[in-house]
Formats: sequence, C-alpha cells, structure tokens
Amino acid sequence: MMKPITLYSNSREETETLATRFAQTLRGGEIVFLRGPIGAGKTVFVKGVARALGLKSSPTSASFSLMKAYRSKKHCLFHIDLFRLEANEVFNLGFEEMLEDEHAIILAEWPDPISQMLPQDRLEMDFILKQVDRREIVCTAHGPVSAARLEELCQTIPA
Repeated sequence: MMKPITLYSNSREETETLATRFAQTLRGGEIVFLRGPIGAGKTVFVKGVARALGLKSSPTSASFSLMKAYRSKKHCLFHIDLFRLEANEVFNLGFEEMLEDEHAIILAEWPDPISQMLPQDRLEMDFILKQVDRREIVCTAHGPVSAARLEELCQTIPA
C-alpha cells in the first residue's frame, strides 16, 4: 500500500478537471473505490471520467440501478453505486462479467459490500467535505497498477 495522497478541489469544475486528468492515466483494468457522504462529488468525478474517455452517455447516480456500463470503441466504464445494499445483497449483479473484461474501468461508489469480491489492486478515493465547495480527496493505492495510476495523476497536477 502506497502512502495516502491528498488532493484538493474547491469547485465542481475543479473536481471535473481532476477527473479528466485521472481519466488520461487510465488504460483499462483499473478499479476505483469512491467513498464519501452524499453530495461530496463522487458522481461528479465519475461523470468527468466518462466525458474525458469520450463516452457518449453521461453517468448519473446509479443508486437505483446499482450498476451501469458505458461503452465506446476504446473503453468500457462500469459505474457501480451500492448506497443502500449490504454484502449479502450484491450477489448475482454481474460482477463476474465485469471482472472478465481486462480493459474495463470500474468506478464503485459506496463499495464496501463488494470490497471482498473484487481484486485487491484498487485505488481508494475518500471524498471529504470541508467548507462549502471545498473537498479533500484522500487517495490510497493498493497494488502496483493503482500505485502507477496515482503517481501518473500526481504528475499532472500543478504544484
């Protein structure tokens, strides 16, 4: 596990810019856990990633559909939102298919119910509300793929 890195956002636009920079590091095969309270910017971040990947559909909160797939010729983004589910309620949601696609990018909001089902190499992003629009996003990489993506992201952020 890499030492956590804290990123900052002062607006929706800055969160989208951060998501765009992050999307530029993605190659497929990444799993990202997004945690934080409602309104912390998790879905804004997912939308920014999707837009930067050139996906035509824009993700919405997946709370009522649990998992949505967004595909283009180059990318497949799975957006998972398990807000109200318990671990014993997440079987038979199609995770096996999602994990078989080595080029898929998995962004999971409220991921705790599936954390033991997914590979251990993952990036965890904890969105912490500070004041009004200010957020701290604490990023922790677990595994070499996630560590590489986080390092690449940090290189794109102005000092």
